[in-house]
Amino acid sequence: MFAAEGRSYPHSKDWPPGQEKIGRNTLLNWTCELKLDSDRRLVSGSEQALANAIRNGSDLRIRTEFVHNEHIDINSDSTERVREVAEFGVTYLIEDRWVAGIMNLRQPVALPDGFGPRPSMSFFLYNQDGNQAIARPHLDGVPTTGTVGTSTPQDHVDMPKFHQIDAWDGETNAPSTNFVYDFEEFEYYVCNSWEEVLSHDADGCVQSGSIDDLGAAFSDGCAVKIAVRGLCSDLNEAEVLDHEVFIEIGSCYYYLDRKLFIGGSHPVARVAPGIPMVYRSNEWDFGWLVSRTDGHVVYRRCDPYSLAFADRESRHAIRWFVR
Repeated sequence: MFAAEGRSYPHSKDWPPGQEKIGRNTLLNWTCELKLDSDRRLVSGSEQALANAIRNGSDLRIRTEFVHNEHIDINSDSTERVREVAEFGVTYLIEDRWVAGIMNLRQPVALPDGFGPRPSMSFFLYNQDGNQAIARPHLDGVPTTGTVGTSTPQDHVDMPKFHQIDAWDGETNAPSTNFVYDFEEFEYYVCNSWEEVLSHDADGCVQSGSIDDLGAAFSDGCAVKIAVRGLCSDLNEAEVLDHEVFIEIGSCYYYLDRKLFIGGSHPVARVAPGIPMVYRSNEWDFGWLVSRTDGHVVYRRCDPYSLAFADRESRHAIRWFVR
């Protein structure tokens, strides 16, 4: 754990190989914990290793490759291979064994020139088995008249590597679809540079670590990340699976007398927990969190269909990580 005095890593011997300590910062080391081929068969690594890394707070990036005129522009004569490495800023651990990640900051991109035609969020979702999905809440205010529910999948006969499983809410402000694209490869990279310094239950009772350790690290400029248990339980009316949602904190505040730590999160996309994770009507949304070390969480929810905002309060067990 972090020492309140001395500003050092008492457990620096436990840092992963390839990382060097520079004060409280590191030269970040990314490792591939899972690799799948184009048929999503295991090439190397393991799902268990990936789950272990996410449980420990690791960041997630996924590397894929595709051919330009197979994936981007089917009318192009370019057969150039394109490599993509994408950041998945929201990660899920379902039932302590299944990993999924969501791109939480992405606008649609029209390669190689710029952005797509309509401003929206591109909440791409990748599961550990290569199953993919996207939800796209539009941000340009164009009126819609469609109804919420199942939609007819589009005809992708000219894209034989694209396999659309289903489609939802196609004529609304927030269409989504579940699919598989046969990328040339899938490589799941993690950066194991976070240290858990505090864990508490939904009432704020400390389970491990201490608020002093969190406060000391934060005061030294460390980044903060949280794992919130049960954040998406209200999105699934059927059986609710145990889950943690991991998201980095952007702004932190520490009330020194009360020993109360507060963090405002980066944008978080919530999805009903499942194996695999999928998008369906009314089973996802997005917003921001204000989380406290007494277990109190306020979720500023954006309804993806109307873009209306509302604050919701709840209590959750939270684990706090620093880097």
